[in-house]
Amino acid sequence: MKANLGNIDRGLRAVLGVALILLGLLAGLTGWGQWAALLVGAVLVLTALSRFCPAYALFGISSCGRK
Repeated sequence: MKANLGNIDRGLRAVLGVALILLGLLAGLTGWGQWAALLVGAVLVLTALSRFCPAYALFGISSCGRK
């Protein structure tokens, strides 16, 4: 998998992902709202760590910049 996430994109995904995970765990959400926050947060953190976004690859998008 070729990296398609730049540093700013990765940072934003990581921060938002952690915030959503904390929201799902600590904010008293229940049911589908809690699971949605946890799932979306986990996906954002995992894509930030791997530097690869499958949706970006599907549409030919890259935020890495030119090398």
